Amino acid sequence: MKVIWKGSISFGLVNIPINLYSAIEARGIKTKLLYKKNLSPIRYKRWCDGCKKEVPWEDVVKGFEIGEDEFVVVSQKELNAMKPEKSKAVDIVEFIEIEQIDPIYFNSHYYIGPEKADEKAYFLFKEILEQTEKMAIGQFIMHEKMHTCAIESYREGLLLTTLNYGYEIRDISEIKELKKKPNLSKQELELAKKLIDKITVKKFDINIFRDTFHDSLVTMLKKKEKGEKIMVEKKKEPKVKEENLIAALKASLK
Repeated sequence: MKVIWKGSISFGLVNIPINLYSAIEARGIKTKLLYKKNLSPIRYKRWCDGCKKEVPWEDVVKGFEIGEDEFVVVSQKELNAMKPEKSKAVDIVEFIEIEQIDPIYFNSHYYIGPEKADEKAYFLFKEILEQTEKMAIGQFIMHEKMHTCAIESYREGLLLTTLNYGYEIRDISEIKELKKKPNLSKQELELAKKLIDKITVKKFDINIFRDTFHDSLVTMLKKKEKGEKIMVEKKKEPKVKEENLIAALKASLK
């Protein structure tokens, strides 16, 4: 597994050398825009709307939009001076109970591994997080951004999850359709509970779920590569109709 960041976990006078690894691997299929006549890749031009012509890279500057059609130009030198230096440590700020973080704050997941196999401080840190059922909240700089993160014991190692900042979370109360709640009858609630009980499983297994579109796309690409003809069937639009909620719940239970 490729190391994407090297540093340490630092709290108090304790320093734990670590390596950071991406925990998630995207499995999408790459696409590229092509000219259909000869399958040559399409390139985008640096087009100036004001003078109606293509401009060279040396005439391109970076502007920050401060209003409609209003920009402040910042040079690369000015940007570089402001960029935070790459940190060498995840500085632990505090410890919290695991259930204190709302899941909406979770962003990206990374595995933390010790720099060497017998790093005692690493395994002590993991063990104490597991025994106390706590998370460590820390901060570090990676990819020119200050990240706030949560660290927890995970299986045989540690899991670091970067967190969204509070000001990045949109307010759910802005959804106007949530303002008015309908009255739910006792019968509707009881039937819904029965339906949930019927399809509740004892143990969740993510491995039974697949991205069926991805699988179908892979199969189709293999067939096209072999020169096989692909039959395209026209999909029927599903009919949406108003149903009696109680009748629908009863039918689902059957």
